This record gives sequence, structure tokens and C-alpha cells, in this order.
Amino acid sequence: QVPSVESGGGLVQAGGSLRLSCLASGRVVSSYTMGWFRQAPGKEREFVAGISKSGLSIEYEDSVKGRFAISRDNIRNTIDLQMNSLKPEDTAVYYCAASPHFMATKASMFETWGQGTQVTVSS
Repeated sequence: QVPSVESGGGLVQAGGSLRLSCLASGRVVSSYTMGWFRQAPGKEREFVAGISKSGLSIEYEDSVKGRFAISRDNIRNTIDLQMNSLKPEDTAVYYCAASPHFMATKASMFETWGQGTQVTVSS
């Protein structure tokens, strides 16, 4: 499978915002649950947000609820992650992936991983 391509990461001050985009094939975006994960140095890759193929089901990790928003763009074939009120604890490499399992949240159930985009939040 062709991997997803993430973009939009960067350096931002605490309280700031970033918008990440995950570019994938139209087939993948329309047929799979899509998820954003993140991994900080020395830590396990963790689930951040997921969205069903229809866009009607959305799930967030508790620490990002009310701050992050995941969405689909069917024209651009992207899954976007709007991140507001960023905290230093959000610093990590963010990855996009697809899962054939409805609303999966475990990394082992996802495939077609991208290379990641670095998000760094300074104090």
C-alpha cells in the first residue's frame, strides 16, 4: 500500500494552534477508519483521534478532547487534525494511518502509516 503523507507540523508556543493534514488515496480515505497517532521519544505510539469512513463517528483521546478536532476533506483526500490550545505535553511525531476495523484505536490495527510530522510545543 502507498503510505499516507503527513504535513503541517512545526514549532509553536504553548497555547498556539497547528493544523495537520494527512494525504492518502481516495480509496483508502473512503474505505477505512482513519486515525492520528503520536509518539514522543521513549514512549509508545498512542492514539490521538479517529474518524470513520462516513465521518459520522469520531473518537478522541481524553487529553485532547475539547482542543483537537479531526475532519475529512473529500476533495483533497485528506484527514485533517486541527490542534488548538497546544501544550508542551503534545510534543511528538504525529502519524496518520488507516484501519479496516471500524473505529479502531490500537496502533496494531492500523496500516498504511505515513512518515510522520514533528510537532513541538514550547513553554
